[in-house]
Amino acid sequence: MVSVSDRKLPFFVYGTLRPGEANHGLFLRGRTRSEEPGRLVGAVLYDGPGYPYAVWGRGGVVHGEVVTALPEAYGELLAALDRLEEYVPGDPRNLYERVECEVTLGGEGRAVRAWVYVAAPSVCLLCV
Repeated sequence: MVSVSDRKLPFFVYGTLRPGEANHGLFLRGRTRSEEPGRLVGAVLYDGPGYPYAVWGRGGVVHGEVVTALPEAYGELLAALDRLEEYVPGDPRNLYERVECEVTLGGEGRAVRAWVYVAAPSVCLLCV
């Protein structure tokens, strides 16, 4: 896990951003080059108050999609996802943190680096 940088990485999405879910069409349609099944090992999906979020948890696996943005849409998509997740770098009020993680592509089993929105430390206190 690495802190936020300016790297143009794919996104690992789960919950409402997956195909067929409410936010997929609103945020991803027309902005992606590819979407492939993937998994984040070492995390569990917690169905919180009104929204799901990934929490670090030994032995867990979160299933989702690895989304590669169209190059011309990358900045717009990054900003839109940050707004959706109410993520502001360094803000202690964040519900999510955007972190660089290793995720595994479902079909190939190949590891890739991707941005993942995971529960912020203040949210994780609610999970125990």
